Amino acid sequence: MADMEAQVAEALRTELERQAEATKTLIVTPTGDRLTVNGIVDLEALAMAAVGAVAGGP
Repeated sequence: MADMEAQVAEALRTELERQAEATKTLIVTPTGDRLTVNGIVDLEALAMAAVGAVAGGP
């Protein structure tokens, strides 16, 4: 996986896990390099995580 792709994937994974912990209405199950996601996802927060990864943000 290219470096930028790895950064975006990690940012998305981290954000989904953060949402799962914060809301308890989302279940995220990691399996290797994939995730199973069940529940409601805040797409705006997820998009911001991806943009932040591309822009070099936190």
